[in-house]
Amino acid sequence: MRLKPQQTGYVAGKVAIDLANAPFVRLPKGKEAVTEAVKKIIDANLEVERALDERVREIIEENYDEIEFQHADERQLFFMIKKKLAPEAGVIMNYDDRYNDLSHTILDELYENYLVEYEVNENQVRNVIFKAFKAFADSFDEIDDIVYTRIKNMKREVIPGTQDYELIYERLYQEELARRGML
Repeated sequence: MRLKPQQTGYVAGKVAIDLANAPFVRLPKGKEAVTEAVKKIIDANLEVERALDERVREIIEENYDEIEFQHADERQLFFMIKKKLAPEAGVIMNYDDRYNDLSHTILDELYENYLVEYEVNENQVRNVIFKAFKAFADSFDEIDDIVYTRIKNMKREVIPGTQDYELIYERLYQEELARRGML
């Protein structure tokens, strides 16, 4: 699951909630400070990937005539180029590996800024962070389907892509996250 920019706050909130609920973790500056720090780290990670995506699009654009001539699948070509350039750009393509790497980065940042205290092995704390990412990723498709169905079953027709649709989607998405304790 690839995070959208508006979802980073939800994931950061989930990480903060899970850390606050862990019996072996203390958040001296509170959940909000943790959420803010985690969100910055996730946003920075996504920005690196966005820069890589832009570079891949430039390469495809530069070679568009050849791609058309060869009848190459642009989506597959995009992924292949991205996979080739990812290590150089510092982007981890495997999501489990990426969540693990982010968990390390997040814990280091939280610890260095006195946002988290613990007296257990740091792997236990990292696992809490990793599981928060996995829980969000695993539930994303399910929540998305629920929200889509709720919008589709509304009395009035809401057209996808409109501002009204986006506002309704966001409200229902937040309601579902809150219902699951992820907000």
